[in-house]
Amino acid sequence: MAQTRSRFVKVRCEKCKNEQILFSNASTIVTCLVCKEILAEPAGGKAKIKANVLEVLQ
Repeated sequence: MAQTRSRFVKVRCEKCKNEQILFSNASTIVTCLVCKEILAEPAGGKAKIKANVLEVLQ
């Protein structure tokens, strides 16, 4: 069975320090739920994460 390389990632917004969980292969722009800062942008396969990555979840 094929194993996926996509994961959920816990990040911290650099602007307001809010912690949020997002998908590593996000296909849309992901913004902070508090201050609306862009946390991740789609980049083909993996998303370009612009926030501080705290933890990669299984």
